[in-house]
Amino acid sequence: MIVSMNGRLIDENQAVISVFDHGFLYGIGLFETFRTYSGIPFLLDEHLARLAASCDELGIAYHPQTEDIRTKIDQALLANSLTDGYIRLSISAGVEPLGLPAGDYLQPTEIVYVKSLPEHSTRSKPLQLLQLRRNAPESRVRMKSSHYMNNILGSRELKTYPWATGAEGLFLNKDNHITEGLVSNLFFVYRGVLCTPSVDTGILPGITRAFILDLADQLDIPYEEGDYSWELLCLAEDIFLTNSIQEIIPVSSLLDSRGEAVWTRGDEEMNEPITHRLMESYQRATQGESL
Repeated sequence: MIVSMNGRLIDENQAVISVFDHGFLYGIGLFETFRTYSGIPFLLDEHLARLAASCDELGIAYHPQTEDIRTKIDQALLANSLTDGYIRLSISAGVEPLGLPAGDYLQPTEIVYVKSLPEHSTRSKPLQLLQLRRNAPESRVRMKSSHYMNNILGSRELKTYPWATGAEGLFLNKDNHITEGLVSNLFFVYRGVLCTPSVDTGILPGITRAFILDLADQLDIPYEEGDYSWELLCLAEDIFLTNSIQEIIPVSSLLDSRGEAVWTRGDEEMNEPITHRLMESYQRATQGESL
């Protein structure tokens, strides 16, 4: 893989950071993942705005400019012989002495990674309830940070369930409210209303999540954000997940800790009106079409 590191294209084997980088020492780093459609990064401004806000809160002197990042993405795609790709833009705090910093991080490291997109699929997947709880954010609102231990431990737990092949893991928080998946935000339809856990539950305020809520506004779909139980989720008319790479992923079943399917949906039921309208509108938006 060829990456863009501080604006310079370089082979992955030569792309290194210092052992004194606080991203390595203390996990002070941030990232955004998104994809391109016909070479154009989708919702790039929104991703960069979230990244800039988090950098500002952490004292990282990084102010991304849309056209500059687009140029670096174009260069990285070309260098890797890709027309479209999975993009990860990472910011590591930079080199400082051992110990907590006395001031801001003035020389962060920027890396743009690209790789091939996974094969697109509209197939649904199971959602496995995890025993591990979603940790509380270390700041007021969860950042998309390099501190990913909770997700990794959740992924390791998911692998211990032999029945959960291909499933996404679902976290509850300490208050037993549903939150989000390992790599996704959660939506469900209950009594004709589109529901999603609120940011106050400790979830990442996902860019695709926000876009889905914006689509719901435009389509006059009633929606709400709130605190919801696993038991209520089991009464849903429909459930789906979102992230920037996989888009909208229908959920086929809810699996409890014993592997029992406590909620199921067959492929013939995958035309729930609200989900179907959102999926169609999302696809049009990725192609630059109006609703």
